[in-house]
Amino acid sequence: MIRLGSRRSPLALVQAHAVAGALRAAGHDVEIVEVVTTGDRDRAAPDKAKWVTELERGLVEGTIDLAVHSAKDVPGDIPDSLALVAATEREDPRDVLIGARSLEDLPEGARVGTASLRRAAQLLATRPDLDVVEIRGNVDTRLGRLSSAVPAHADPVDAIVLAAAGLHRLGREPEGVSPLIGPAFVSAPGQGTLALEARADDPAIAEAVRAVHHEDSWVALLAERAVSGALGADCTSAVGAHCRRIGDGLTLEGFVGAPDGSGWVVDIQEGSEPEALGALVAERLRRAGADELLDAARAESDIPPGPEPHREDRPE
Repeated sequence: MIRLGSRRSPLALVQAHAVAGALRAAGHDVEIVEVVTTGDRDRAAPDKAKWVTELERGLVEGTIDLAVHSAKDVPGDIPDSLALVAATEREDPRDVLIGARSLEDLPEGARVGTASLRRAAQLLATRPDLDVVEIRGNVDTRLGRLSSAVPAHADPVDAIVLAAAGLHRLGREPEGVSPLIGPAFVSAPGQGTLALEARADDPAIAEAVRAVHHEDSWVALLAERAVSGALGADCTSAVGAHCRRIGDGLTLEGFVGAPDGSGWVVDIQEGSEPEALGALVAERLRRAGADELLDAARAESDIPPGPEPHREDRPE
């Protein structure tokens, strides 16, 4: 029996059931174990680890055997006793605008809701006139904030930005959905991919997850995580990275922006070794001014520069 740990949110459970179904089709018995994470209790908690801490603790303590995460939620630092062991085939990694036919169609000063610092930076870099406001909650809660769906007194927004992958997995098809396209719109590292985490010394699980593993998505994930890791990205960072396989090689885009959209840098490089390519893109972003943008964002948040602290004891 494989005990598969998942957050309790509707999207997380849809993702967990998809993984469980693939494992069962390969002949494995699977039990889904629902886990409440810090992020479920307090979405405003600043640390990115809020979505994974309790799941990793379950792995360390042996109450679950495998954890399924949205790969974009997994911090760069993983406890030494654990490892990412597989990635599922990637869904559409793009962000989408909901509520208007395109970003250009929004009127000046329109209110756009997002919970992502990266998305806010990219929106303001492209349309500095927008009023970008923070909205939290699950996908349906955020969709409910659109002006057409709520009474005027309920603080509506004119449009929201969400991940296309989450909408697709939940089967949501709201009106007025358009992908955000442009040089600044680089998705979050791992967006659209599910990452599976297990104990590093569990060969049976490592063998079982081959049933759901997608090698191209895994390679892209390694490259994208290498960008954020080399930049020391944390919860204050507006960082994007997106890798694609083209022919026999890889193409990797990177983005770093100021949260207010006042400055941003991008780079795109080709290569064949994902982690080396990620390190190269990160270094080129640094040369273009990424460190200054990241340090300014940290200073505004009163968080010291540098990578996330090592979380040896911390077992989305």
